[in-house]
Amino acid sequence: MSITQQYALDAYRARQHGEPPVPAPGAQDWQVMRELRDYQQFRAVLAGRPAHGRLRRALARRLRPRPTC
Repeated sequence: MSITQQYALDAYRARQHGEPPVPAPGAQDWQVMRELRDYQQFRAVLAGRPAHGRLRRALARRLRPRPTC
């Protein structure tokens, strides 16, 4: 059975039992990846390693002096 068929079956069963519909496959993939990245950064900070990623780059841009033309 493919993932699409399983989703259709689960959605049908949920509708028959009056339950909320199940999320479509892949609907939460990006959120899961963001949470995994945040968790890894959190663990790095707890271990005493510097955090990496978007926040650090944004702070570096803000703190870097701009060249004057």
